[in-house]
Amino acid sequence: MLLVDMTICLTFLWGLDNAVLLAFQVDFDGKPDSLFFSDGQRRIDFVLVYEDESKKITHKRSDRKKQKRKRQVYESNLINNGLQLEATRSVLDEKLIFVKVHAPWEVLCTYAEVLHIKLPLQPNDLKTRDSAFNWFSRLFRVDENIIKPEQEFFTAPFQKELLSNFYVQDKDTFFNPATRSRIVHFILSRVEYATKNNVKKFGINKLLDTGIYKAAFPLHDSSFRHLSTDPSCPSERYLLYREWAHPKNLFKLQPLDFIRKYYGEKIGIYFAWLGFYTNMLIMAAIVGVGCFLYGCLTKDNCTWSQEVCDPNIGGKIIMCPQCDKVCTYWNLTITCESSKKLCIFDSFGTLVFAVFMGIWVTLFLEFWKRRQAELEYEWDTVEYLEQEEQVRPEYEARCTHVVMNEITQQEEHVPYTACGKCMRMTFCASAVFFWILLIIASVIGIIVYRLSVFLAFSATLSQHISGTDAIRKYLTPQTATSVTASLISFVVIMVLNIIYEKVAILITDFELPRTQTDYENSLTTKMFLFQFVNYYSSCFYIAFFKGKFVGHPGNPVYWLGKYRNEECDPGGCLLELTTQLAIIVGGKAIWNNIQEVLLPWVKNLIGRYCAAARSEKVIPRWEHDYHLQPIGKLGLFYEYLEMVIQFGFVTLFVASFPLAPLLALINNMLEIRLDAWKLTTQFRRMVPQKAQDIGAWQPIMQGIAILAVVTNAMIIAFTSDMIPRLVYYWSFSVPPYGSHSSHTMKGYINSTLSVFNISDFKNASKPFSPWFVNQTCRYRDLRYPPGHQHQYEHNIYYWHVIAAKLAFIIVMEHVIYFVKFIISYLIPDVSQKTKSQVKREKYLTQKLLHENDLKIVKKTMGKIANKIIQGVDSTFRPKAE
Repeated sequence: MLLVDMTICLTFLWGLDNAVLLAFQVDFDGKPDSLFFSDGQRRIDFVLVYEDESKKITHKRSDRKKQKRKRQVYESNLINNGLQLEATRSVLDEKLIFVKVHAPWEVLCTYAEVLHIKLPLQPNDLKTRDSAFNWFSRLFRVDENIIKPEQEFFTAPFQKELLSNFYVQDKDTFFNPATRSRIVHFILSRVEYATKNNVKKFGINKLLDTGIYKAAFPLHDSSFRHLSTDPSCPSERYLLYREWAHPKNLFKLQPLDFIRKYYGEKIGIYFAWLGFYTNMLIMAAIVGVGCFLYGCLTKDNCTWSQEVCDPNIGGKIIMCPQCDKVCTYWNLTITCESSKKLCIFDSFGTLVFAVFMGIWVTLFLEFWKRRQAELEYEWDTVEYLEQEEQVRPEYEARCTHVVMNEITQQEEHVPYTACGKCMRMTFCASAVFFWILLIIASVIGIIVYRLSVFLAFSATLSQHISGTDAIRKYLTPQTATSVTASLISFVVIMVLNIIYEKVAILITDFELPRTQTDYENSLTTKMFLFQFVNYYSSCFYIAFFKGKFVGHPGNPVYWLGKYRNEECDPGGCLLELTTQLAIIVGGKAIWNNIQEVLLPWVKNLIGRYCAAARSEKVIPRWEHDYHLQPIGKLGLFYEYLEMVIQFGFVTLFVASFPLAPLLALINNMLEIRLDAWKLTTQFRRMVPQKAQDIGAWQPIMQGIAILAVVTNAMIIAFTSDMIPRLVYYWSFSVPPYGSHSSHTMKGYINSTLSVFNISDFKNASKPFSPWFVNQTCRYRDLRYPPGHQHQYEHNIYYWHVIAAKLAFIIVMEHVIYFVKFIISYLIPDVSQKTKSQVKREKYLTQKLLHENDLKIVKKTMGKIANKIIQGVDSTFRPKAE
């Protein structure tokens, strides 16, 4: 064994020439599922892949020598740090060299202490009471005979000098594969490979970026299609695919502990959150479907819709043109179908659902905090941020300034001074603000498109249609403008996403956060701000601005002094908001699935086809994994972003579309299995990482929850017609304002349409050819008629409606916020059970470590005391005569 170790070490000394280097390489032993070095004893903890410089033809000779030297220095320093390396040439491509990395026991113990990794002290003897619902949840759990529950332990941060206190039954299994890979990656990220201008260059990430290494990854433990042929391999990847990622498990609960064991806490906490969010959507989806069905059942009793469709009422109402000159007069009955659809969504059920969702989102966030606290305890991440997280290598490399630490009163190195940090933060904030303004500019561009194209559709659409009323009812200029603008908006959103992704990364890199958690939280905040404005701005425009500031036919409001402000579709802006949401959410889901699932699958399929065409040889596990797709530097960032954006659509605009939670539920049930399928079949194994919680996404969702109450209240007040209908029913249908003897909705349409005298048209907006002899037309507003002393000014009905809208917003917001506050107060973030378990574990672990130390001291001191007593006895014992 010693001879083998010396041979491997000599192999990677950077001074050796290429011929000698190749002579000491180890050939593949023909075991495709082996996870060990050629000796069959040392486990492969990481794999580095590079292209043999002697076989490169695309680079200059001098460049190849520089790359080779850096790589050899790096590998030599890895050996100096205690890692063991073994090289094997690729079976399919002789240019590729796979460097297998193994961390010996001493190295694992040393860095486990450096990283403060918690390891088992003794089995957990705390008794847990089964929930009353265990019998029900057991029906959806993974079979425990297939994936056995993990044994629970009391844990403590590892210390080498207290090794005897830890639960070490077998040195080969004490550190599980995920922990081993994490330790090795920590070393790989901090070993230097060059020094330039007295600045050290280090880290595997830099070597990957410069192409010196082509890949670096931990190994999957088996194929996902079948069990490993190695009897010592647990085939956890195969079990995860079969019991988690396979479509047959669509309605099964996720094996979260097993996911965490194989992929680490960061992956585990994501799937725990996604599963919890999906389960909570079930309740929201049921209530949303109920409200939708209520709207469907009551739409035929919708009085104001009946008036629109009645030929004796709506059929006799002639509406004013909605644009200048090219638009003509139109009959109110063409909005009959739109009014029927609007009755489904604009009903009292929608109001109830909006209130319910304001409370639901609070329940979701509060119960998630409790669930997260349970996972923190179960997965030993309660004190992770304070004890374990190390600074980023990129941060360490820039630490050139010396400052005095106020706490320790000792000098420490930082990458910038206080003034430099302030300048960086100012620059980053300015850059973020600048790019957000660019997004807003693109939204304004879409609005200008809508205003200008509406004129074109109004002038040409009727000429290119066969003239049948059936088509004209559905393909109106407003509908054509809305659909095309939504499609263009979606394309612009997707393009801007690609640009702003790179911009956000550049800004965050320049900001230089200290730890990986700080980096991801900073990037999360920037990306969400970009995405928030990018995705939601068009929806906010339709909901709260479109059709609100249009003036009246005699005095319309213009954008930029040229474009007449856009009016709502004849059926109202609520339906248009629903259309916009459907296109963006549906298109986003399709695009994300193509980008996240189809592309990796196609790439892997092409790679496997090419490999099969080149060779029918047996391929080792590391080469199989190399041909999978890399997970990317940001890992789960885009998965979280996708779901939080969806969370925003579900909560912010749910008053316009109560079926949104149902669609989100269906999407998420598929999303869980698709993400699981991608991880287990299409991607290399991620480096396991610790995570205490979902990071910056938690406060972002809390902010969305607060904003959702305001947006839904304003949608009901200003976008829907619910408040004007209520004001009419209770005040203006009966005396002194109305003529009906009892409260009714009859006459509502006539009361909400103002009268305009066509002789008051200005020349700039007067239609080219009026097609009727009436002297008046109607428009959607609440103004005095012509001839009144305050003609075309807002009437008393308008001011009643405005007062009712403001009162509704204030009351609804305060009621929901009050209920949210009560719920937040009544539901503690950490359950009493979890608090007791944490305190009990701390007490027992401290007692265990303290008692073991006392036993050692007593044992040592007892021996010393015995020697002292023996010495005293021999001193005072009388001499034998």
